[in-house]
Amino acid sequence: MNILVVEDSTPTRELLESTLTSASHRVTTAARVSTGLRLATQEDFDVVVIDVMLPDGSGVELCAELRRRGVSTPILFLTAKGEVGDRIAGLDAGGDDYMRKPFAVAELLARVRALGRRRGLAPPARLAWGDTRVDFTARHLERGGEEVPLTAREWEVLETLAARAGRVVSRAEVLELVWHEATGSASESLDVIVSRLRRKLADASCSIRTVRGQGYCFERTR
Repeated sequence: MNILVVEDSTPTRELLESTLTSASHRVTTAARVSTGLRLATQEDFDVVVIDVMLPDGSGVELCAELRRRGVSTPILFLTAKGEVGDRIAGLDAGGDDYMRKPFAVAELLARVRALGRRRGLAPPARLAWGDTRVDFTARHLERGGEEVPLTAREWEVLETLAARAGRVVSRAEVLELVWHEATGSASESLDVIVSRLRRKLADASCSIRTVRGQGYCFERTR
């Protein structure tokens, strides 16, 4: 996933960056409200992690401003303050989750994964291009008036990529979302399924493109 961290404490910011990067996430960092606001409105992130207390303002105010500007990215607050009133203020401003410092790394990663699953997992109900029709609700793929059967796992991979059409999705993210693990066997299965999907979508006006060293991108080709 692509994650923005807005945290002014250098040790905490570096810990978050290293922890999330080690879990195969792409991480952008900021130390101020102004920088976080600019980044979050210019780039599409999957999750934003915000410290409540920042040098040029409040993380809660940053969250509220992002929501006013139409940014719907899930937001996780980090705070040394744990009073109920503070948590309510953050959630009322549009935040999605709250963690107190110091935090357990494993719990942080689990909460980030949960927020990532909450965003953009649902593909569009239907897609149509050329003679190809895909109904994700009914799990029905049709080419030239003929049904093209997909296995349950093939549908899961296609749905994961189609929900993020035009964006590069890392192998680690696909494995986490579809297999919930990153074992060697799961990775090999992913290769096989992507190959099958490419064959079944052959000559359609879309493709699953491999971005070397990064992952896959579902995109229209014409």
